[in-house]
Amino acid sequence: MPDPDPSAVSPTGPSPDRGAPPRLRTAVVGTGGITTGCHLPAIAAHRDRAELVAAVDLDPGRLAAFRRAAQDLGGDGDHPLGPVTGYTDLDAMLRAERPDLVVIGTPPGLHLPQTVAALNAGAWVWCEKPLCLSLAEFDAIAAAEREGGPYAAVVAQHRYGSGAVHARALLDSGELGRPRVAHCQTTWYRDTAYFEVPWRGRWATEGGGPTMGHGIHQTDLLLHLLGDWTEVRAMAARLVHRVESEDVATALVRFAGGALGTVVNSVLSPDEVSRIRIDCDEATVELTHLYGHRNEDWVYTPRPGLDDEERVKRWRTPAQDIPSSHTAQLDGILTAMRERTRPPGSGHDARRTLEFNAALYKAAFTSRPVSAGEITEGDPFYAAMHGDHPDWAPTPPSASGQTHTETEETHP
Repeated sequence: MPDPDPSAVSPTGPSPDRGAPPRLRTAVVGTGGITTGCHLPAIAAHRDRAELVAAVDLDPGRLAAFRRAAQDLGGDGDHPLGPVTGYTDLDAMLRAERPDLVVIGTPPGLHLPQTVAALNAGAWVWCEKPLCLSLAEFDAIAAAEREGGPYAAVVAQHRYGSGAVHARALLDSGELGRPRVAHCQTTWYRDTAYFEVPWRGRWATEGGGPTMGHGIHQTDLLLHLLGDWTEVRAMAARLVHRVESEDVATALVRFAGGALGTVVNSVLSPDEVSRIRIDCDEATVELTHLYGHRNEDWVYTPRPGLDDEERVKRWRTPAQDIPSSHTAQLDGILTAMRERTRPPGSGHDARRTLEFNAALYKAAFTSRPVSAGEITEGDPFYAAMHGDHPDWAPTPPSASGQTHTETEETHP
């Protein structure tokens, strides 16, 4: 129900023309760190096209703090950010506000029901990673979409910095030659206290370990740059943390274009880094960062003997310098909504990343290669990333102990 704070604003109702409203009515679900720190500034940056009308959270204190943060950002007279009505119930918010866009920043185990509820209410969805916990859940979300919208997109902000856009264009054009070798690395560090949050490290509430919760951003960017994969071989282990899922995983991957690559996801690495490197015939392109990148984080190294300063200068000089961010991706989401086209971070590209993770787990747990398209309905890895493997599937007490907060608290 709406929060009882007397400063809460009454709903104004739907826009007169839901196909092309003057400003898209936007609501957020979950008001923790990721929503306040990343989604709220993104919405504020696009306040000429998006109006933040509501927020949902079970924790009244957290909800009130978010509403104050939104109020502090304010806005100009023509395009105020809010005001924001507070709710503790998603369905009540959907009925009262009829938002055009719902932004979801709750723990992963809640993404499926919340996404489907929003889609069924006619709202488009932009959801934190992972969009859902399995291929079966992804297909359930896809079944709730409609041609021309609403659609559900997952946060994949690393695709949308100008450095990534530039690298993708160079690779697609053949300017760098054919990709041959790739490395994708998300080696981070999380201590024991991190996993004391009840929903972390559990299959039913997080969907997996660093493969799903941390490395998914770099894996998604790698696939965005190199395209479809065809085969995965992998290993995974619980080396330090007492969790249901893995705390480290490694994979070998073959791409449709012929390139071979490695993927490493870890939460055991004191020297934290996120890295992608692609060796092509004409040059190596490498990105090194942690939680986000700018043009300066991309390095182009020409092959020995290539003596063409102008060509190398083109590689190293993107037309713009836009950091990867939620703000950059939201621009594409809002444009797609206006045009009623499938937004970035949805459909085939989003499913391809999730299928890659399912294949990584299956390959690691079965000790055999997995091909793209192999995991279909009836395969245990279609229904859950652990695939009911006896060494990895949760025991009944763990699976039923799904306590959680109603918001994603930490940086991705």
